[in-house]
Amino acid sequence: MKAWQFIGVGSPLTLRDVDVPEAGPGQVLIDVKASGLCHSDIGYLEGTITHLPFAPITLGHEMSGVIAQVGAGVTGFKIGQRVAIPSTLETPGNASDGGFAEYVVARQEHILGIPDDVDFVHAALAMDAGMTSYHAVRYGGTKQGTRIGIIGLGGLGFLGAQFALALGAEVYGVEINEDVWPRALDVGVADVARSIGEFADKNLEVIIDFAGFGTTTAEAFEAIGHGGTVVQVGLGRSTATISTWALLSKELRYLGSAGGTFDDVRAVLDLFSRNKVKPLLSTVSFEQIGEAIGRLERGRVDGRIVAVQH
Repeated sequence: MKAWQFIGVGSPLTLRDVDVPEAGPGQVLIDVKASGLCHSDIGYLEGTITHLPFAPITLGHEMSGVIAQVGAGVTGFKIGQRVAIPSTLETPGNASDGGFAEYVVARQEHILGIPDDVDFVHAALAMDAGMTSYHAVRYGGTKQGTRIGIIGLGGLGFLGAQFALALGAEVYGVEINEDVWPRALDVGVADVARSIGEFADKNLEVIIDFAGFGTTTAEAFEAIGHGGTVVQVGLGRSTATISTWALLSKELRYLGSAGGTFDDVRAVLDLFSRNKVKPLLSTVSFEQIGEAIGRLERGRVDGRIVAVQH
């Protein structure tokens, strides 16, 4: 079968012929139908993320498909079932060969069934991007009536804004790409600006920084209201200089949010099922994954990319 593989740091994602894997004890073989592309994949290629266990290795850590084979001892899953794999450091694409291939093997405890009314593209999106953004919104304490600022309305942030709206929050968005503004307003965002500082008069209770460029985090501490919570998701820069005076005088909470849980994924799938969220995404073919990774690396992508496979 064909697979897009990481060969080594500095080398491009490479399309190679590999053997079709088989499901071992406690495992299932999945016929991959959709795989999401992520900035983490670029991190592996550039060497900024270094925990891949071996190389060559097939990338792709957010995927959905149909079970093609079950190994000995597998219970609760059957051939033909629609499933997906919530992304963790222990799942395919991070710890073993991933979803940029025709087939992938996963342990039964790492997969879950997906609703019939959620297509494979949205299911794949839910496994990392959806899970991560939803978890951050809930982790920050967002609920009905919460005044929340979302910094960065890219793939994750645009999802996060809609998840907050679905929870009944009053949402203010920050995005330097003004082409995105009309889409944010269309889904219900109250207002959009280039800096969170423009919403300092809104007494925001939660700010989620999906950009993480240092200055965005610093501005969040200045703009948020007394007793508020700043949640860090984006890592555009690995460091930020914040005002400890703002932290102390306004009695703020500063939280880091990474990944999520099966419950987060189920909540996202439910929102997709009920058409409560409209992701900002585009699709490519399996053969276009390498080119699409290049566009993502160059910052020439709005939202998320999902590869639709055979």
